[in-house]
This record gives sequence, structure tokens and C-alpha cells, in this order.
Amino acid sequence: MKTKAVLTGNEAVARGAWEAGVGLGVGYPGTPSTEILENLALYKGPEVVWAVNEKVALEEAYGASIGGLRTLVTMKHVGLNVAADPLFTAAYMGVNGGMVIAVADDPGMHSSQNEQDNRWYALHAKVPMLEPSDSQECLLYTRLAFELSERYDVPVLLRLVTRTSHARGVVELSADTEYERVRYEYVRDPKKYMSLPANCRLRKQILEKNLAAVVSDEAVKTLDVMDITGTDVGIITAGASYNYVREVFGDRYSVLKLGLVYPLNEGIIREFAGKVKEIYVVEELDPYLEMSIKALGIRCEGKKYITSFFELNPQIIADSLAEAGLVVPEREAAVDEPLEVPARPPLLCAGCPHRGFFYAARREKVMLTGDIGCYALGGVPPLEAIDASICMGGGYTLALGLSLIAPEGEKVFGCMGDSTFYHSGITGAIEAVYNNRSIIPVVLDNRITAMTGHQENPGTGRLLKGEAAYEQQPEKLLQAVGYDRVLVVHAYELESLRKAIREAKEAADRVAIVVKTPCRLLKGVKPGVPYKVDAGVCRKCKACLKLGCPAISLNPEGVPAIDPITCFGCGLCAQVCRNKAIDEVEEEE
Repeated sequence: MKTKAVLTGNEAVARGAWEAGVGLGVGYPGTPSTEILENLALYKGPEVVWAVNEKVALEEAYGASIGGLRTLVTMKHVGLNVAADPLFTAAYMGVNGGMVIAVADDPGMHSSQNEQDNRWYALHAKVPMLEPSDSQECLLYTRLAFELSERYDVPVLLRLVTRTSHARGVVELSADTEYERVRYEYVRDPKKYMSLPANCRLRKQILEKNLAAVVSDEAVKTLDVMDITGTDVGIITAGASYNYVREVFGDRYSVLKLGLVYPLNEGIIREFAGKVKEIYVVEELDPYLEMSIKALGIRCEGKKYITSFFELNPQIIADSLAEAGLVVPEREAAVDEPLEVPARPPLLCAGCPHRGFFYAARREKVMLTGDIGCYALGGVPPLEAIDASICMGGGYTLALGLSLIAPEGEKVFGCMGDSTFYHSGITGAIEAVYNNRSIIPVVLDNRITAMTGHQENPGTGRLLKGEAAYEQQPEKLLQAVGYDRVLVVHAYELESLRKAIREAKEAADRVAIVVKTPCRLLKGVKPGVPYKVDAGVCRKCKACLKLGCPAISLNPEGVPAIDPITCFGCGLCAQVCRNKAIDEVEEEE
């Protein structure tokens, strides 16, 4: 019996993996991919876990694949950089149980430090890539990806983008589907699974042969859909961009929608080119399809008109292709006039345990490198404490390099959150000890992976599904790798934070700092008593505003005011007020 549900793309991928009998779902949280595993964990049957990083996730999944289980690996686009090492070799070695890697790109950098186009990874790693355009295809493509992985002995990439991951659509489901874990017999085969040069030379030849066969697969052929409605203009597109093309042009122009974006089906592209006079390629980010089509000797245009920057939308496509001479049907404007919306720069939440450290670091004038997470907001006004950040784990390793140019006797501080510390920070701390670099590693331990929506990590004491787990302690790990002392400080004690920073700066031994206070949004974390400003005592110095707390604003008289509902009661504002104009709200108030 068939039923229908409204699902996001991520929810549909999870459902597709469950229907396919996946045995293991593993990944690292990263927007826009996070919800795939969170939703897969709601189904009974599969083992679903968070890994400490994407490389570990892919390797764990590959081990399970060798063992005969179907495995799903999830990550955001930059996570594939971390997992690239095993990916390239796994492509040569092949699989036993099907292995699908769902990777979510982020055009527009809604929550990322770059907008790399991971279609190039499919080309370079020689791994088939499917790209769904809506939630229904997310489910169907996921199921098919497992079959293709096993049929052609290769991992398969499933490329999502932010819009596909988070948009909702109607999905047809089989109401009577039951979970049945797929399990193949494990057969010891060192010639296949040991990545020795002699073995891999043979395996690469097998890979190339299998890739050539993928395009001819009957199921794969159904993913590339050609709709001829005229012979003047044809549009080639894929993924989310297909929906924008249809919304703008309807069936005015012929369209070739590609579902298999690597390897490309040259036959259907040439057939389409033979049916139309002009071809335009609509794709987000890089001219991946355009360059591939031109390499076939087929004339087409794409990035000449359509931007390579950021996320596309129907209006951008309409304006761009109108410039190319295409007839764009009249579209009703979303609003009569553009709205002037006040800018809302991102800020740390009221009561965020990261705020005090950044405030103190700025006051102590330390050179500070940061990392990827909520704490990246310590670099924006008014805190402006971070000098540089680049990627996960870079909080310490950037500091290593900067320590070479620091003034005599000065130390560079590097900070990151607890989840990032487990992900890729520990190696930087070891490097600092090994090469005797004068850096101070700081762990901002808020007891959760916060920015991506509160996922568990090795320091929370819980697994993805909530079961109890061993609780790692950053201070013990830092001591284990060679730090003589680790100063553990509470995030809401400003004087203690400044004292710890000064002590670390002046220390002759190796010192690290752990700021340990749970995220204020964590379930079970209760707010303190809210604070208020005594307008009669306040001298309007605005020192409290330099904390960048969204609970504090200026009233019409220019006096700071604290919203009692937003205020978490951390007390930092009272600590920075030299005039003692800020105090806790009394109960009767």
C-alpha cells in the first residue's frame, strides 16, 4: 500500500537508506547534512553513530562495507576534504556491501567557510555521483545508489545542496515496508582490500571498466530525462537548478535533466544537442557540466550569463538568460517594492559560555586564532578577539605558524570548541609539544556540538541515540599529550578568565586552558536570575554593550536596558560595569 509524506531531502535520504537495508549510518554533523543521521536514528534497525570526524566516519563505514553491510556516510561539503584520503583509495579497492556517501554542498555559504563544488571530487576520485533535485528523488536515488555500488563494485556519492537538503516535498512511501538489514558474506580477500601498489594497479583497471559500465545501466539511464518541446533552445541542468529552470520557463524550452553527474552519459547529451540549435547550461557554482559538455565538442553557454557565485534562484536565472536572449514569461513580483530589512549580524546567544573568554582575551591583548563553530563569532564586532581562522582544527595549527613571528616572550593563543578538539584539534596540541612551540591551546568546552544543532560528541557522555558512553575530558587529554598544567575555568567568571590568560602567558612550563561551562541552550541547563540596569546609577559608559549580548540594548534615553526574558543571568554585564549599575532582578520585580 502506498502512502504520502512531506519530507525534507535529508529526511528522504534517511528513509531511502532505511528502505535499502543499510546496516551502518555514520558521519560528522555539518549543516546542511546533519539531519540525515538524526532522522535515520529514529528508525529501528540500523546502527547509527556520530564519528569524531569525517575521515574516521568513512573508514569505519568502509570497514563495515568490507564486512558485508550496506553503509551510509554523511558530511557537509568541506568534510569530504577530511575524508578524501580513504575515498580515493576505496574507489580503487571496491566494496562488498554497498557504500553511499551523502555529501551536502552549500552554495551561498549559508553556514560554511567556502562553497566548494564537490562534483569535482567525483571526477578526480573516479566515483559515480547521483544528484537528486527534490525529496522524492532523494529517496529513490539513495536506494539506487546502494544497488549501483554493489553492482559496479565502487562507492557512490550522493550530492545534495542546501536547498535540496532542507526543502520539503511530497514523497511516496510504501506503508508496509519493513526493515531488512542487507548482509553479504565476508570473504577474506587481501588482494582486493590491501592497498598495496601492486594490488591497486590491477584494481584501477577494474575501476575504469566498471565506471564505463555504469552509464549503460538501465536503471541509471532513467535518471537522465530529456524533454523536447522545441528545437530552438535547449537547457541542460541538474539538481536544484532544474527546479528553478522549470519554475521560470515551464515547458517553453527543451530541457535535459541529468541525474547522473559523473560519469556523464555522453550519448544522451549528444542526442539532445542534435535536437536543438542552441544549448544553455544552468548549474550552481563551477562550470562543471559546461566544461564537460564543451570537452565533447558541443557548443554551449553557461557561465557567460549565469553567475558562478552563491546560490541560484528563479529570479537570477530569469534575468541571466533574458540577457542571453531567451524569452522569459512574465512572473508576478514577490513584493511590490523591495523591503528594507534591518541588518541582523550573527551574535553569540545571550548567556553563551564563549563570550567571557573572548572579552577577556581582547582585554589582555593576546594574539588569538580561532576555529569553525559558534566561537567563530568571537571574531565579529564588538568582541573582535580573533585574529584568524581557517578550518576545523586550524585553531591550534594556525597558532603554531604565527608563533614563529610573535614578539620575543609573547605566546599565541589558539581556541576551539570541544567537538572540534576531538575532531582534529588534538594533533595540533601534540604538534605544539613536539616542536616546542609557544602556544596556549584553549578548549571552549560547552559540552555539546552546538552550532549544528546539539549533537553528541565524545565529551558529552552520550551516543547519538542517547545511550550512555565514556565521557572524554579535554583537560586529561591535554595532560596526556604533554601539557604540564591545564587551567580549568568557569565561563562566567571574568576575573578568573583574565587571571588564567595572564598566568598562561607568563608561565615557563607548558600550560593549556579549558573553559568548561555547558551551552545555555542545552536541555536541563537552567537560567540564572536575570539582571537589570539601575538608570539612576548608570553613567552611559556603554561598557556592557561591548560584550555583544543580544539581551542588552539602548533605550530612547541612551541608557542600556536588559530584556529580562532574553537574559540568561550569566552576570558578565554586572562584572564589567564599573559603576555597579547592574544587579540581579529582585523576586518581587
